[in-house]
Amino acid sequence: MNCKSHRIVIKIGTNTLTDSDGKIDHLYIESVASQVSRLIRDGVNVLIVTSGAIRAGMDAMNLTERPRTIPEKQAAAAVGQGVLMRIYSDIFMKHDIITGQVLLTREDFSNRKRYLNIRNTLLTLFNHSVVPVINENDTVAVDEIRVGDNDNLAALVASSLQADLLLLLSDVPGLYDADPSKCDTASLIPEVTKIDTRIKSIAGEAGSDSGTGGMRTKIAAAEISMKSGVKMIIADGRAPDVITDIAEGKLVGTAFIPLDECLCGRKRWIAFSAPTKGSISLNDGAMKMIIDKGKSVLAAGIIDVEGGFSAGDMVKIIDKDGNQFARGFVNYNASEIDRIKGRHSSEIDAILGHKDFDEVIHRDNLVLQR
Repeated sequence: MNCKSHRIVIKIGTNTLTDSDGKIDHLYIESVASQVSRLIRDGVNVLIVTSGAIRAGMDAMNLTERPRTIPEKQAAAAVGQGVLMRIYSDIFMKHDIITGQVLLTREDFSNRKRYLNIRNTLLTLFNHSVVPVINENDTVAVDEIRVGDNDNLAALVASSLQADLLLLLSDVPGLYDADPSKCDTASLIPEVTKIDTRIKSIAGEAGSDSGTGGMRTKIAAAEISMKSGVKMIIADGRAPDVITDIAEGKLVGTAFIPLDECLCGRKRWIAFSAPTKGSISLNDGAMKMIIDKGKSVLAAGIIDVEGGFSAGDMVKIIDKDGNQFARGFVNYNASEIDRIKGRHSSEIDAILGHKDFDEVIHRDNLVLQR
């Protein structure tokens, strides 16, 4: 086969991974393993982001209803993750492929050192022809450290690895211009080059008993991918040979095309990896200097501060009307910024009793989001 991609991240949702009875579908994983083995023989690096740990845990624990509380979900995930990885390992081993388990949380992406360590580990696994199988670490993750869903987790991983392709295998063939379950004339959108209000408005939420994802999370993942230079495709995970067909460049599903101007490595990390802890709002002049001239955020242009963030935290940068246009790491805490807002940089030392930086946010620690 002639693959057009050299590094592929494949995300498999719970609904795709399970059969009509809601059980982990071994035959389906066999199909995935067979297709992945062909890619590996062609020299492609493949990484799988899988859902299904809680579902597998439910089966092992004889639970008839999906857990609702965090401790119950974590208990099911603790049991199910081992079961799920054993299934992947046994099936992939039939194709002489070794799999490696990697469990991640938001903190792994927020911390720059851990972020780079993850990347280095995954690249090393590729060098040894190992297929990393990634899931969010549901056994320890609470709301504060959760990535939130495996669509975004897959996009963050694809961004960090500079993958050629992110493939979201779903229970739908792609993005439609209307809800196909309600509109007989709904048409599949073959290609998206820009995430605008129209695309966001037609991305309805898909609910299910098994998974937590929906089209909105896939659009959020597409935003990360497109700005990172990664092509993303949403496709029917149950279509025959869907993985190898897409890897060969065949037109399947909905493709999200990377932007012409993509973010570099560190800027990608700033843009997507760390959660924001608060916000600072700027006047029109300061906003214009940042957007048009690539300048840093100075105290003189700040008109308001919200949140209890510390120095080094990520914050939203918003205009006077509350619209976010950038994000970045602050050099001062919220209380200090509140005291120096609207003042010249030369006055910081006199006001605070110290001046570690002239800039509140240096341009190297800032990313535009418009």
